[in-house]
Amino acid sequence: MAVWDDLVGQDRVVDQLTAAARDADAYVTAVASGEEGDRAAPPGAAGPSGSSGLSGSAMTHAWLFTGPPGSGLATVARAFAAALQCVSPDRALGGSPGCGFCDGCHTALIGTHADVEMVRASGLSTGVDDTRDLVRRAQLSPSGGRWQVVVHETADRLTEQAANALLKAVEEPAPRTVWLLCAPSADDVLPTIRSRCRHLVLRTPPVDAVADMLVRRDGIEPRTAVAAARATQGHIERARRLATDARARTRRAAVLALPTRMEDIGDALRAAQQLVDAAGEDAKEAVEEVDARETEEMRAALGASEGGRLPRGTAGVMKDLEKRQKSRATRAQRDSLDLALLDLTSFYRDVLVRQLGSRVAIAGEDVRDAVERIASSTRPEQTLRRMEAVLECRRAIERNVAPLLAVEAMAVALRAG
Repeated sequence: MAVWDDLVGQDRVVDQLTAAARDADAYVTAVASGEEGDRAAPPGAAGPSGSSGLSGSAMTHAWLFTGPPGSGLATVARAFAAALQCVSPDRALGGSPGCGFCDGCHTALIGTHADVEMVRASGLSTGVDDTRDLVRRAQLSPSGGRWQVVVHETADRLTEQAANALLKAVEEPAPRTVWLLCAPSADDVLPTIRSRCRHLVLRTPPVDAVADMLVRRDGIEPRTAVAAARATQGHIERARRLATDARARTRRAAVLALPTRMEDIGDALRAAQQLVDAAGEDAKEAVEEVDARETEEMRAALGASEGGRLPRGTAGVMKDLEKRQKSRATRAQRDSLDLALLDLTSFYRDVLVRQLGSRVAIAGEDVRDAVERIASSTRPEQTLRRMEAVLECRRAIERNVAPLLAVEAMAVALRAG
């Protein structure tokens, strides 16, 4: 299985990355055979005079992957990192890097390759200190692989100072270092960073392609796979979770029942409270085990006896850990709440489809009766206002508005239409 097999509906991007991996492999092979010096500029990287290491190379030292949620940004970046580390003997016979079976590919894909670093903001943002440490490590030569690869899955969450620290590394890369940055859109990254990256845009995968992948890779029953892919409108990870997790299906059903339950203001406010409480429970489940393990490991590292007090002078370290854990819990709650809001948006999209008489298939076949009932009793302009209320709630939460206040305002707007 090649490293690209899990990239759904991204044929154009795969073609470009395959060409880049070939050029990268040719460059490293030339260096190893003595045809190029170790200090030679890597393919596509601008040297002091502005020229590149290999004229016309498809490879470059910094990449920016953007696309809608669920398009597989991190999956694409990880697959490309694996192709760059491929050591398959088939390459010498004309095969493309990225076999998926060799040690380089396998360890990069599962996250244990010494020269592939995966970075993801667990909290609300990535700060400048963490980014400076990352930049310092990225300047090192590969310890055993062919490239030093840094995959930043949440480049959109860099603080301004962190982004400026990263800019320096992208401007003056080490000869064998490659930066792979992922963000929802190019506007989420500093203009000075994106101008120094090769930009590839991913698309939302087709529903049928996502369903086929769920059947082929996860062994999911075809009817369930199609229903999950359609319900999530091609969002790969959400589709997989919906198809495999009964709790996820239960929570989605509860969210999609809200539009039919808000008969008065009291109902709307209770629905808002239930939505926020459910998101909080999801977040607690997601981080509780990790927090407990981190706390225990930190106490052991600081020399605290089991169940005993911490040594003097270590309270500040524990407070820093608690601060990071709180930030991670907040992010987890926001992410869970955002998934619920996306389900609401999908519901009202289906309502609008029915109101406009479109032949487009609705996403929520399991709630067709509720969709038909609301579509027949309201007007399209009301549905559009409700969709805008959901989107405004998402924006408010990202601006750090208290989740309950934002969701209550949305619920009242949904009831009013």
